[in-house]
Amino acid sequence: MEQLDTSTLLIALGVLILMSAYFSSSETGLMTINRYRLKHLANEGQGSALRVQKLLERPDKLIGLILIGNNLVNIAATVLAEEICSRLFGPIYGPIVTVVGLTLIILVFAEVTPKTFAAIYPEKIAFPSSYILLPLSVVLGFAVKLVNSITNGVLWLLRINPAGGDGDSLSREELRTVVYEAGSMIPQKHQDMLVSILDLENVTAEDIMVPRSEIFAIDINDDWKQIQKKLTHSQHTRVLLYRDSIDDAVGFVHVRDALRLLSKDQFTKATMLRAVREIYYTPDSTPLHTLMYKFQAERERIGLVVDEYGDIQGLVTLEDILEEIIGDFTTSMLPDYHKEAIAQPDGSFLVDGSVNIRELNKELEWNFPIDGPKTLNGLIIEYLEEIPESNISLRLAGYPIEIVDISGNMIKTVRIIPEFYKDPNQKVEEVDQPR
Repeated sequence: MEQLDTSTLLIALGVLILMSAYFSSSETGLMTINRYRLKHLANEGQGSALRVQKLLERPDKLIGLILIGNNLVNIAATVLAEEICSRLFGPIYGPIVTVVGLTLIILVFAEVTPKTFAAIYPEKIAFPSSYILLPLSVVLGFAVKLVNSITNGVLWLLRINPAGGDGDSLSREELRTVVYEAGSMIPQKHQDMLVSILDLENVTAEDIMVPRSEIFAIDINDDWKQIQKKLTHSQHTRVLLYRDSIDDAVGFVHVRDALRLLSKDQFTKATMLRAVREIYYTPDSTPLHTLMYKFQAERERIGLVVDEYGDIQGLVTLEDILEEIIGDFTTSMLPDYHKEAIAQPDGSFLVDGSVNIRELNKELEWNFPIDGPKTLNGLIIEYLEEIPESNISLRLAGYPIEIVDISGNMIKTVRIIPEFYKDPNQKVEEVDQPR
């Protein structure tokens, strides 16, 4: 080394620092690259992606390879820097300048800067690096195996399995975060649809069913002309038939079949009953994703929801499930069609007591609890533990509510004032008092 002039040593030192920067950036780039995008590119046959994927099959070997190369380069750079500084500053100040100067140079130019760049643009570093690291893994294969065997031995003593870990699998909540973090790459409506699919497992048939009291059905023991009138004015494609009580359900009749028989003057109770289709029953606790698969397997589009005692609780259709994924088929279901929540000039809402709480929360972005009763009427009665009188006010789930109208044993209309919403987690004293 004494035979080489200082300028040559400086050039060699610069090369070693560049090599150190290469190893540092390669480590960060390979470790932070998007594994799912990498798999996508590899499946498309991109060569760089295939090479990187091969390197990442054994992260322990890859890290060992990079660290061996990086440490060899840094040690060689230290030796050269010490020789250069001894020549320039003498044997006394040379080591001091070496420690301070080389530490600063390596930290800025071989560590922080390249690693920061690699973290921001991992593919721009990882893909070109694979051209060098893959053959280098063969050249330094023995050294890498030796280092890894020692490292794995230490990990074994610490009761750590080097092959353990969760891998690249994502939980449902993590996948939900990935969807929302996609930003403009996935349109907002598509994001909502994907998240809704993930949520199907948490929603049951009871959550979306048409309640028993609201099912449009026809009693076959009614007058025949009245039955014909109901069928011709029905807004549904399938109508439930029953005898005397909905618990004695006969089956579903397709209005199209009934009208075809009516046009041929062959429509009688007997022919209508022959056209009845068998009822598909489903438990009220059936998750929607399971119910959708069962509908597909049984080639059904509609079914009756029953509780644990076999009593009919409501009706669910395939369209109801699809609406949970893509949203309502109408632009604004509540205000324009069902009139279940009508905005008032003072900012309050007049809400029908029979409204489904999940639909209300979804449409108006409210936060009423959905783990208990399914309707607003049921939620208020459960909270009060009695059937209230009109003009009673309360705060439920943080929302001020005034009971406007009672019909029989049901709350028919309430007024909700969302602008006075208060976090229900705050410790406040709730008082129900007449107004």
